[in-house]
Amino acid sequence: MASLGSSIRSAARATFFAYRRVPVRWRLGGGSAALTFIILTGFAGVVGVLTERQITDQFSSQMNLATQYLHGLMRPVYTESSNTLNCGGVDLPSFAGADSAQVRVFNDAGKLLCTQAPSYTTGVSSDAVPAGVPTFRVPQGRGVYDQDGYRVSAVTIRWKPSGHGWLIYARPLDRINDTIGRLKLFLGLGVFGGTILALLAGLLVAQRAMRPVSELTDVTREIERTRDPTLRLPHFDADDEVSELARTLESMLAALDAARTESNAALDRQREFVADASHELRTPLTSVLANLELLADELDGEQADSAKSALRATRRMRRLVADLLLLARADIERRQPLRSIDLAARLTDAASELGPVSEEHVLTIAPGVARLDGIGDDLHRMILNLLENATSHTPPGTQIHASTSVEHGHPILVVEDDGPGIPTELQARVFERFVRGGGDAGGSRGTGLGLAIVAAVADAHGATVEMVSLPKLHGTRFKITFPAPLIQARSGSGPAAEADPGTQEAPQTSTTTGSTIGRRRSLS
Repeated sequence: MASLGSSIRSAARATFFAYRRVPVRWRLGGGSAALTFIILTGFAGVVGVLTERQITDQFSSQMNLATQYLHGLMRPVYTESSNTLNCGGVDLPSFAGADSAQVRVFNDAGKLLCTQAPSYTTGVSSDAVPAGVPTFRVPQGRGVYDQDGYRVSAVTIRWKPSGHGWLIYARPLDRINDTIGRLKLFLGLGVFGGTILALLAGLLVAQRAMRPVSELTDVTREIERTRDPTLRLPHFDADDEVSELARTLESMLAALDAARTESNAALDRQREFVADASHELRTPLTSVLANLELLADELDGEQADSAKSALRATRRMRRLVADLLLLARADIERRQPLRSIDLAARLTDAASELGPVSEEHVLTIAPGVARLDGIGDDLHRMILNLLENATSHTPPGTQIHASTSVEHGHPILVVEDDGPGIPTELQARVFERFVRGGGDAGGSRGTGLGLAIVAAVADAHGATVEMVSLPKLHGTRFKITFPAPLIQARSGSGPAAEADPGTQEAPQTSTTTGSTIGRRRSLS
């Protein structure tokens, strides 16, 4: 019993959830059709029973009337010598033929004395029954009963000079059964047709009723697509639940728009503050760095070590401030003027700056000529971050290759390594801020802003960043494609051109450690 109850509950739960997945218009239409089906079925059942009873009673009444009428017309005369009965006074074939009836007259002993067949109207024997016609039994009393597909009405009859027997009047039930069958068919068709019409009407009414909801859905989808909560929702004349929903949604969107405006204003103020604070911090940090460098050169012993430690911390602070300033400018879209920049020179400068920390890696650069419209300091920072990311997250001895070139008129920067690659679960988040990988002893030294700055600089220059990382196979490859330059490089000073010291006019490949690249760059 417990298993049966659990099965019933599971089936009911499955049916409920299946019903919940049906669209609302179909639920409304189906509910209307089901209710109509129940009502029409009950109505058809009651009407069918009452009508069938009425038809049956009427048929039985007609049988009784016909029997009584026949009984009143018949004047039977019995001839004792021949033991025959003359059923005179009525034309039995004409009387019975209209309704396909059967007429029998029996004596008390059950002998057939008279029938409506034309050849037996003046006396018949007991076996003179037409072929295919029931013989009918002698009734035990007056009344109506069914036998062999006929409804039989029996009454007593008397004849001269003395005697009595039974008059039987029978009519076939085929016609009444056909009438009742047609009645049931019409009622069934009426129930089926009414259910179908109720379903169609329910769907039509549900569609009209759901039209305002569809309009609200279309507008909310447009708001979702455009992220514009100021779009107006449709207003409806009827003061119903849908109108109340529309007003509630409009109030909610207005509140969300106000909250978003306030949040954006607060974020803008915060970004402005970060940008301004970072900019203002650069000057005192530069002064502190200069003083610490002098102290580190002049002091000896523990004091010199302390000064060098403070110098390293201040340099790291200056770098963090520069990163925050770059990101803050990108957030508030504070654009700096673009100049014609040689990407190859920026690559060489970044590789030279990275020299002291890349002693254990083999750095290869191929600075092919590639000019673009950009901001020199930001591009330098982007390239340096890519190289530092490669050295920080790969083991000693890893080969790092960086190159610049032009493909189909677009400047290209590629930085790749043959290290262990980026973990698959981290690849989708590497360009997010404050996401750190496993380098630098578990990522404890990095700030998590390196690749975020790469993405911000690339976006500011209209460039696309492609990253391919295959862990344990071929390392990581970053490819940045810049738009074709519009600003023509000019000699001399001017906002459209920037003098890049050490610009290489032809592709050049250098395979050395980072420190060697730095020494070569300083000598040149």
